[in-house]
Amino acid sequence: MGSKKVIKKQKSNYEAKDIYVLEGLEPVRKRPGMYVGSTGPDGLHHLIWEVADNAIDEAMAGYAKNVAIILLPNHRVKVVDDGRGIPVDTHKQTKKSALETVMTTLHAGGKFGGDSYKIAGGLHGVGVSVVNALSKYVKVEVCRDGYLWVQEYERGKPKCKVKKTEKCDGSGTSVTFEPDSEVFLEMADYDWKRILTHLRQQAYLVKGLKISIKDQREKDESLHKEHHFCFEGGVRSYVSYLNRNFDTIHNNIFYVSKELPEANMFLEIGLQYADDLQDREMSFANNIYTPEGGMHLTGFRTALTRTLNDYAKKNNFIKENESVFTGDDVREGLTAVLSIKLREPQFEGQTKAKLGNPEARTATESVFGESFTFFLEENPQDAKAIIEKVMLALRARKAAKAAKESVLRKGALEGLTLPGKLADCQSRNPEDSELFIVEGDSAGGSAKQGRDRRFQAILPLRGKIMNVERARFDKMFSSKEIKALIIALGTAIAEEFDLSKLRYHRVIIATDADVDGAHIRTLLLTLFYRYLKQVIEGGYLYIAQPPLYKIQSGKTARYAYDDAEKEKILEEMKAVNPMIQRYKGLGEMNPSQLWETTMDPANRVLRKVNIDDAEKANRTFDVLMGKEVEPRKLFIQTHAQAVENLDI
Repeated sequence: MGSKKVIKKQKSNYEAKDIYVLEGLEPVRKRPGMYVGSTGPDGLHHLIWEVADNAIDEAMAGYAKNVAIILLPNHRVKVVDDGRGIPVDTHKQTKKSALETVMTTLHAGGKFGGDSYKIAGGLHGVGVSVVNALSKYVKVEVCRDGYLWVQEYERGKPKCKVKKTEKCDGSGTSVTFEPDSEVFLEMADYDWKRILTHLRQQAYLVKGLKISIKDQREKDESLHKEHHFCFEGGVRSYVSYLNRNFDTIHNNIFYVSKELPEANMFLEIGLQYADDLQDREMSFANNIYTPEGGMHLTGFRTALTRTLNDYAKKNNFIKENESVFTGDDVREGLTAVLSIKLREPQFEGQTKAKLGNPEARTATESVFGESFTFFLEENPQDAKAIIEKVMLALRARKAAKAAKESVLRKGALEGLTLPGKLADCQSRNPEDSELFIVEGDSAGGSAKQGRDRRFQAILPLRGKIMNVERARFDKMFSSKEIKALIIALGTAIAEEFDLSKLRYHRVIIATDADVDGAHIRTLLLTLFYRYLKQVIEGGYLYIAQPPLYKIQSGKTARYAYDDAEKEKILEEMKAVNPMIQRYKGLGEMNPSQLWETTMDPANRVLRKVNIDDAEKANRTFDVLMGKEVEPRKLFIQTHAQAVENLDI
């Protein structure tokens, strides 16, 4: 007799009493991810950014010159500025102190109207109240009107009324907060380098602002750290910093800053070309990094391409019948910082990744186009060097197009002409299929014999692939190993890239656990990062973790993946005298050992390759695989002790 499915009937009456209204800061505690992105490390650091943004906004408005961020024990953070101080008089609407209103009410602040802030980078009245809502404890101290005003909060609720305490000189605001462990369940420690990187960037964007960062988390004062940033050159200094590891094409850094009062905008742009194939464009709106660009970046790119084409034609660098420069041509080797400050920014998406104001495009295109034209006319040597760099990119693009067309034939892209060295799997479902990229014929032979051919494909690579960091497409496609890998993946490359054509949803780099293996792994990661980044972003790229040791005691064999695990196993086997075998390469394992330790989904350890911070990853690849020797030497010396566990 068949079973009867019972469906519980939903309540049919939907009335006013079924509508829940979350008051005060309840919405923030209910859905913290909507306000700070996550309840992990990113969200935790976002709290610092929000409070610091309020202090930096005071500096952008011209009222503060100093901002200090202090890391204290127990995850507490203190942010101090010497701005005007949050108002403390009674607010007409709420009948409470303006300080309490700002701290406990969403969308309350001086950034919605009036002239208190013409531009702002914070969450426009949301930021500090969100931090208050997500903190176990907050203390605000305001020096204003000759007195220090204080109020404390617990999970967003005031513990007492605003108190007028002792006298004080000057003005400013101090906010101390302790994140709530009920919200941030995995209370990771603050990342000192991440904080320095973010605040260094902010200091570049507010010319002359002094930002100090102090780490006072340790009880031992001798372990306290302190760092100070102040850049009088603004984004010009930022361009110089970004190019610090590169040979530059021209000496003078282009720079323009212009206020547009009629449009309530301020523009600051700096650029310089480097001897490199990659471009570095950093765009900001009200000091907020816009990784997806937006209208301001579109205006900049349009003006850059047009201005360089006009200059090249006018000065006979380009003949009448020759091709003109494309956007890709003029951006090769470009380092540019674009900062726009405007009254009412319209960001697309919750994360403010893209600026949507159409007027930002018009203003940027006009101001930059006019200023850059003048720069080229006034600096003919710099202009010649830039045009020659772009001309080289144009010729390389044509050569690369011809190379791609010859290599990536239609049949190959559709998987009809797979490389002979590929031992493909039986499955044609990418979700079930995985590709092992292995080092050498020996490991390839063991992997082919040990694999489960139903879903595991093997592609052995012979020797070290080309360093693609400084190789153009035409040269890159001359490499048989790279060509075989691209065809095996099925996605094509560059503008023809199509992630939906990826033939394997687990692409696994399996190299030996020695220096050569680490080098090959880095070369492969460079290739994926530069030309197949979507594979990483899609979560499809992995690194296999083969064991370093086999420890045999009688008939019992155990594998150790690092020295710590080896010592632990030896401690457990202390009554016997085990035999220890150290694997130098995958080829030293027989097929069954390789399957058991590295390929069997039930036992293996895989490390997924992520790109959490593209700029940081970009800098690491520049240092490791770029032209300059000194930065790489310094990096190796710094990380020498951790080289076996180096993670990129």
